[in-house]
Amino acid sequence: MEAIKISLNDYVLSGGGANGESFDHKSDPSVMLKLYFPGKITQPLDEMKLSRKVYDLGIPTPEPGDYVVTEDGRYGIRFKRILGKKSYSRATGDNPELVGKYAAEFAQMCRQLHRTHIPTDQFENVKVRYYRLLEENPFFTPAEKDRLGKFIADTPDEDTAIHGDLQYSNAIFVGDKCYFIDLGDFAWGNHLFDVGMVYLCCCLSDEAFIQETFHMPKSLAIRFWEEFVPVYFGASTSVKEAEQLIRPYAGLKTLIVERDTKCPMPEFRAALEGIL
Repeated sequence: MEAIKISLNDYVLSGGGANGESFDHKSDPSVMLKLYFPGKITQPLDEMKLSRKVYDLGIPTPEPGDYVVTEDGRYGIRFKRILGKKSYSRATGDNPELVGKYAAEFAQMCRQLHRTHIPTDQFENVKVRYYRLLEENPFFTPAEKDRLGKFIADTPDEDTAIHGDLQYSNAIFVGDKCYFIDLGDFAWGNHLFDVGMVYLCCCLSDEAFIQETFHMPKSLAIRFWEEFVPVYFGASTSVKEAEQLIRPYAGLKTLIVERDTKCPMPEFRAALEGIL
């Protein structure tokens, strides 16, 4: 796929993240640009191909547009922007009295995603991703890696969709339409690997991170999780039961966080105590 040349003069910076920046088109509000940092060429192309495959499956996500490159050699993807959208984290922070409504809607989205059967030959098994992260991690001992690897292997496979970064900031809505965004880690496998991220973002992360990233106090994030549980797991599952089930999968996200921060994260490793 050949990249289309574009000029950044047509765009205005709207946000940033670990891998790049996002831009809005100056004259066409329906166009947004996700631009990777310099030197990253294969990542946007891979994400472009993955985004198209996910969209073609019928997963509710913004339609990907073009694979692009700027004058200074930065590569990225253009998307059709969802005008007037709001993330479930931002909406909850802005309207804390509606936490039950937003948590329930997000939970229903997750339930539907995790019931979607996908062709396993076209996407990566989430277990393979965790094995790779485990092998590359320099902070766990060989014995700890063996125990974590066995836990991953013993988790039953499911041929259903996995978002890969299931934060409540990665689900947006406008009116009665809801979409998942940032599906660069989309895969297939057991839903518990996915829901672990919801618990980590709501309950394991510290106050400052939740406030900065999800625009709410941690107490409200915990309420979001407590409202999420009965809708996602069913009314017969208590919050305590759900947490006992989910904690080790939330702890596995340590592998992702430690890869990005390049240092051990004891506050997240604590969730792995039942394995280690």
